[in-house]
Amino acid sequence: MSELPASVRLALWTTASWRGDLGTTDALRRAFPDLDHVAGDLARLDVWRDLGERALFVALPRPGDLSRMPRGSAAATAHAADAGECVFVAGIGGVLVPTLSEFGPDGDVGVRADWTAYEADPVPRYRLEMLDLRDIERELMTRLRDHTARFEEVGGHPWGQEARAEAQADLDTALWGIPAETSGRALRLMSLASNLSRVAHRNANRTSLGSAGLDAGTAATRTRLLRDLAADADAALADATNVAVMTIAGWRPA
Repeated sequence: MSELPASVRLALWTTASWRGDLGTTDALRRAFPDLDHVAGDLARLDVWRDLGERALFVALPRPGDLSRMPRGSAAATAHAADAGECVFVAGIGGVLVPTLSEFGPDGDVGVRADWTAYEADPVPRYRLEMLDLRDIERELMTRLRDHTARFEEVGGHPWGQEARAEAQADLDTALWGIPAETSGRALRLMSLASNLSRVAHRNANRTSLGSAGLDAGTAATRTRLLRDLAADADAALADATNVAVMTIAGWRPA
């Protein structure tokens, strides 16, 4: 799987297609080269385009924090929070939420994404246009320093050598599968946020206390810290992606 959420890639490639660079089918193929099957309510993309939408935005919500997605039904918000991602249009309102799953027999398992459309409220354009890459990066780095200090206060070595090697491998991975028109400044911040999110999400779910033998209380505290870090990284990734979307759409200069 790509290191970028499916909704991030869909937002970038769909916006590029709405600019006239390529058709919807080609955009979907380029957005999801690593998926074996993509289905669902994706015809909604052409409907939104025909109704005048020119930018598809992304949100990476979680239970308890839906602040970056538009207001919608309980079903829409619950699905998006569970998936951890969605895309939306700001002008007429509307959300698409993916469900990722595996299919096929043992030894020949594929991955599919099924997209479900929901109605949602429009989002004022100024709320999106006020996003600024410098502010996004400054906020992320400030929170990263705070998280680092809290980790040092907790102490201990939560993972063994294998976990550290996996984290390093994640950080060595370059972003791929995005339109060439993506802003370089936004891409740099997206890469940083994506790396932080992936490492934090992966290690927050580890149950091993590691070779240093941390006690359960310390391990639980570090898990909470990792989830906080993942949430901050996801927020920065969504905001940086939306700046890139606005650049591709021509809302702002590159």
